[in-house]
Amino acid sequence: MVDVPRVPEQWRPASGNTPEERTEGESPEVQASRFSVLGPVRAWHGTEQLNTGSPMQRALLAALLLRDGRTATASELIDALWGDEPPSQALAAVRTYASRLRKVLPAGVLLSESGGYAVRVTDGALDLTAAEDLWAAAEKARGVGDLCQARSLVNKALGLWDGEPLANVPGPYADTQRTRLEEWRLQIVESRLDMDLEQGCHAEAVSELTALTAAHPLRERLRELLMLALYRSGRQAEALAVYADTRRLLADELGVDPRPGLKELQQRILQADPALSEPSAADPEPATTVVRPAQLPATVPDFTGRKSFVDELSDILSTAEGRVMAVSALAGIGGVGKTTLAVHVAHVARTHFPDGQLYVDLQGAGARAAEPETVLGAFLRALGTADPAIPESLEERAALYRSVLDGRRVLVLLDNARDAAQVRPLLPGMEGCAALVTSRVRMVDLAGAHLVDLDVMSPEEALLLFTRIVGDERVTSEREAALDVVAACGFLPLAIRIAASRLAARRTWTVSTLAAKLADERRRLDELQAGDLAVKATFELGYGQLEPAQARAFRLLGLADGPDLSLAAAAAVLDLPLEETEDLLEALVDTSLIESAAPGRYRYHDLVRLYARACAERDEQPPSERDAAMSRLLDFYLASAARVYAIERPGDRTVDHLEVTHHLGLEFDDPATAFDWLHAEAACILACVQQSLAPDSLRRGVDLLLAAKDLAESGASSYRYEVATRAVRDAAAAVGDARVEGRARVSLAQVLHKVGHFEGASVELKRAEELTLVVDDPWMQGNVSNELGINAYCTKRHTACEAHLLNAIEAFRLDGNRHSEASALCNWSRVLVMLGRTTQAIDLARQGMAIYDDLGLTFRLANAKYALGISLSHAGRHREGLEQLTDALQVFAKNRQRLWEGTAHYRIAQVHLSAHQPAQAAKHSEQALATGCVGGDWMRANVLTLLGKSLDSLGQLDRARACWNEALGIHEEAGALEAEEVRALLHPVSAA
Repeated sequence: MVDVPRVPEQWRPASGNTPEERTEGESPEVQASRFSVLGPVRAWHGTEQLNTGSPMQRALLAALLLRDGRTATASELIDALWGDEPPSQALAAVRTYASRLRKVLPAGVLLSESGGYAVRVTDGALDLTAAEDLWAAAEKARGVGDLCQARSLVNKALGLWDGEPLANVPGPYADTQRTRLEEWRLQIVESRLDMDLEQGCHAEAVSELTALTAAHPLRERLRELLMLALYRSGRQAEALAVYADTRRLLADELGVDPRPGLKELQQRILQADPALSEPSAADPEPATTVVRPAQLPATVPDFTGRKSFVDELSDILSTAEGRVMAVSALAGIGGVGKTTLAVHVAHVARTHFPDGQLYVDLQGAGARAAEPETVLGAFLRALGTADPAIPESLEERAALYRSVLDGRRVLVLLDNARDAAQVRPLLPGMEGCAALVTSRVRMVDLAGAHLVDLDVMSPEEALLLFTRIVGDERVTSEREAALDVVAACGFLPLAIRIAASRLAARRTWTVSTLAAKLADERRRLDELQAGDLAVKATFELGYGQLEPAQARAFRLLGLADGPDLSLAAAAAVLDLPLEETEDLLEALVDTSLIESAAPGRYRYHDLVRLYARACAERDEQPPSERDAAMSRLLDFYLASAARVYAIERPGDRTVDHLEVTHHLGLEFDDPATAFDWLHAEAACILACVQQSLAPDSLRRGVDLLLAAKDLAESGASSYRYEVATRAVRDAAAAVGDARVEGRARVSLAQVLHKVGHFEGASVELKRAEELTLVVDDPWMQGNVSNELGINAYCTKRHTACEAHLLNAIEAFRLDGNRHSEASALCNWSRVLVMLGRTTQAIDLARQGMAIYDDLGLTFRLANAKYALGISLSHAGRHREGLEQLTDALQVFAKNRQRLWEGTAHYRIAQVHLSAHQPAQAAKHSEQALATGCVGGDWMRANVLTLLGKSLDSLGQLDRARACWNEALGIHEEAGALEAEEVRALLHPVSAA
């Protein structure tokens, strides 16, 4: 049974007016009054806060408020204020306090009745009464199965608390009521956390439960909830460690064993009880008829290859029964076979999901992606939910969806997803269920997902698919020709299937005949059509009806590799005004040759793009116009990204060292708009970089990477940024452009530092350092030294780090680059902390802060506050350090710098532990783990080490050990120096 919070009993003698009597015909003065006791005792008249006087006056007011309008006699009030030892003039004092309150409170609020006093309060005017009403409504909502509404009401009730109830109010009655109200609040919190776990919010609950168990170590219900939340988060060892810590604490402090419910939960965790994730509350009246949907499309009979992927995904799905949820996301280019693979794997694994399989095409590559609420409505109907029982909002549908799936084993195939935001509400979230997702984007921001990057087939797999469709006899005799065919198809499954289908339907053709046809690149697209895949006739019909200007736009815009094009980018490609460009694009949309992905954005289907490029090669005159169009697009992105960079980093001279462009780029009204544009265009920008590898565009290509460096810190774009940077580096090395190669290697090192690949970053930087000797590039001089310093810092080579950073500061000063100088000063400050020179470290951080402040920066000022917070904390000035780090945390969060936000949580946790506040340290460590940090797995291991220290200080030794064991495994795998520290921490625990 779930512990149901008890509404605290108020002091209610039998005599006096009833609440019903007092609410009739209240005066406007009374109706405008409001009071609070769930915090300081306060009173308001309208919006004006009233002065309730001395602590004893507030004690009298509190005693009357908690009587719910009933009259209290003078003797009862004396007992409330002084208990068994009242002063000799207690009655006179009560009358004085009442007289003073009457002067402050509106007329008609404080009344003298029958030798005593009463306070008249309208319904909802006392925060405690409002909290009681909200809790009653929440309990009712939960009773009918509406957990979303129940949680919302409970959170509103908890929001009425403003610190300690009856804060600073003296007297025995206030003491009793304060204890009772705080106990009630904790019971409500426990109930809300229980509902959180019922709705699958286990990972989010761990941080709060860790802090609560530290604050209330003997409260077993909190310990039970923490064990369950950790188990459902995949942290079984820590969950069991919580039980061991609890048992030890109860024995030491109270001489008792844990209650039976806690013991039972430990056994269920040890046995991996599949029913452990079921809600503990009684099931509401069923609103659904249980059905077993079987929505999977048919698998192709000639499915070929992909064995490693099939085995990998099947293994994950087959183990879903013992996990909270298995999620696998397949990504790859169009035609690579994502849907075919996903459907095949789903059929292989369907026996593990006896309660059904759901399927939806999310149309993420189409003009209008499916809305999650629409999909949830269809899923709920497929699962047996009646239409009247399906709520309207996305949040309520998602909650009902998870509730319906609870206790069932269902596979969900989400095909052709647009992004993680579209997918998240559709994930089952329950133990025993699993989701397969296909998308053209790599969903690095889909938490907990197993990511699979699906590439084209291997030559062997491609040949096998071709053989299965054409027939073994025809292929065996012309193996070399068959290899030529699949190579001409680029090993892309869709193209191979089209080519093979054509050959299978033509018995007079030989494989060599088809190979010869595909050898002509200009006609390859013409040959790759068969049956209902023969779409070129449709393309030709539409293209032939275009006006000359429309045809030119169709050809040139198809040259860009990005997933789509904005109106402004298209105007740059075409070298036309926005209005004229928009007219041309809308005309192409009307002919179905391109799609309007969103207002102001346009895209091609993959095959249409190939057709457009073939048309450009055939029809565009002069041919140089194709290169000119791509050059204009590169100029547009570089100029616009440089403006974003300049807005975010005033005083940074990087923009002065970029190639000059002929396009002015976009203008932005404010930093937020600029930042939004950069991230919205991320895929297009990085695709443009990878199309700029020719010698005459390489310099602008690498400079576009520099200007768009914020993308390297984005979870959704960092991988593509790394790929583009490697491509530029290799192209520059091939043509001997030392300037471009050096800049690319520095950019690559910055990316590798973010994910904790320090050895790889070191290799790039050593080569970049060599290139600075042959290239006169101020940007390289400063940034190579700065990144070498960061690399040395992360690998604990602090003396070398200081030398590199001094070189960087000198280079930045020679270049007049004050922004980068401030950044290097802050880096140097952090190094000096490690070297024990905290006074100088504080001074350097303040120097960096002064420069940022002088440049008018707010976002980048967070870097200085972060460094200053670290140095102040190491100097023992914990309160000041926390203020600076908290300021930095808020700025990082506001500006979507998620990894830096997590890192700031880690630093705040360090300060709390140094200040002997292990509960706060554990809370922020958990938040750092949930958010992620700069430094990838290396930093995650550091956070786990810190969390273990915090838990150790709280007496939770077994859970601390579990954290340290995980951290040690990460460090040992990476060969990190920190492994030795963790071993030293584990040894005394092991020996105990």
